[in-house]
Amino acid sequence: MATRNLERVPHDVLIRLQALQISLKRAERRIADYMLAHPEKIGGVTIVELANRCGASEATIVRLSKKLGFEGFPELKASFSSVEEGEKHFEYEGIHSSDDPMTVVRKVFDATRDAIRDTLGVLAQDDYIRALDALIGARRIMFCGLGDASAVALEAYSRFTRIGEQCLFSEDPDQQLIQAAHLQKGDVLFAISHTGRSRTVLDAVRRGKKSEATILLITNFPVSPLAKQADVVLLTSAFSTQEMTGEVMSKRVTELCIVESFYVNYLMRKGRSALKKLNISNESVRVNKI
Repeated sequence: MATRNLERVPHDVLIRLQALQISLKRAERRIADYMLAHPEKIGGVTIVELANRCGASEATIVRLSKKLGFEGFPELKASFSSVEEGEKHFEYEGIHSSDDPMTVVRKVFDATRDAIRDTLGVLAQDDYIRALDALIGARRIMFCGLGDASAVALEAYSRFTRIGEQCLFSEDPDQQLIQAAHLQKGDVLFAISHTGRSRTVLDAVRRGKKSEATILLITNFPVSPLAKQADVVLLTSAFSTQEMTGEVMSKRVTELCIVESFYVNYLMRKGRSALKKLNISNESVRVNKI
């Protein structure tokens, strides 16, 4: 995908394009490339002109506009027109082998800060409330993740278990399938996958759907195999990569922030009954404190 002249691309458009780029069809990709290469022209171009310049149909432009979160092309155009000349545009900084230690520190903190900011920007209110309502009404909640995503799932499991909720968690793929097979209608399977392409998590989600559980998903990519299976998709926006490792932990921090917000909202909605259980849990583990 073209990456020229990004300072004139609206930031919300850029992060959505990054999330969608793997799934874009050829004609959609040509339009996206043109927008990134010539953002200064989008505000004044008609849909017919853009279609001719990109070798794409007007319908494809409308479809891409909607994928990017706009009602249509006029709204997409307006977002480009609102970017001021010379406006400073944030770009994720990768970590390189030549960076000194404190530069690495700054880049790690900056990537985490900006991933949290962008995630808050793309988190859809309606989807969040639907997910919260599903958690509030769940009989049991199964948390599921693979690799370092399982650490986020484990944290979620620990949080909700602490307030006495019936929760399930396992890092073992076989156990995940078994747990998902025993879910029922009214239960929730809460999956966490940055790419939305974790095979074992996808297998567990498919089994959970067969059991009629409600599927919640935290992912960075809205068009992915797991997103297609989920009842509610909660998007993160963490795109920074490291030259040294190929990944950054900021993607997990955004997931943890969403989990923590659910936990706090859950406590507030449940009220005294949840707080009473939390106090019992806190008292029970006090013996382990010096």
